[in-house]
Amino acid sequence: MRLVPVFLLAWLFLVGCSEPEEVRESALLGAAEQGDVPRIQSLLGANTDVNVRDICLFTPLMKAAASGSQESVELLLAAGAEVNAADKGGYSALLLAASNNHAAVVRRLLEAGAFVDQQEATQGYTALIWAASLGHAAVVDVLLEHGADPALRDLEGRDALQHARANGHEGIVARLSP
Repeated sequence: MRLVPVFLLAWLFLVGCSEPEEVRESALLGAAEQGDVPRIQSLLGANTDVNVRDICLFTPLMKAAASGSQESVELLLAAGAEVNAADKGGYSALLLAASNNHAAVVRRLLEAGAFVDQQEATQGYTALIWAASLGHAAVVDVLLEHGADPALRDLEGRDALQHARANGHEGIVARLSP
């Protein structure tokens, strides 16, 4: 068995034997995307920036919300994740969770202060427009319970009801009809 000299161990400790900050933060983005709760916990315990961003300005919370990992979302919110941070296209964690049909995550983000009527920049969609357009009835219900405005229009002038109707989501049409 070969032993590592003591001076080498001391040097490794001094220069940071653990992951460099950039590696930890990049790892946090990946762990959040995968819903890897134990890895998220270990990375958050290492003083990693919970609001680190990738090249598209996604945060770990956005990635966890898009994947629907409730436990990851909880951990990140508890660690101080910015609930209304937006990426280059204006997408927030709420918009990503709503468009991916994660009603429980949508509810939790709204409880944490997410802006219910935020509009993304590419098409002007709100979370309600996304959910109505894609037929995510449970998400539509959560958004309406939290005061989402069904009258808001996208950049083409269409509201959530028009999107639901155009995509044949009759149950959602009934929910949104006056």
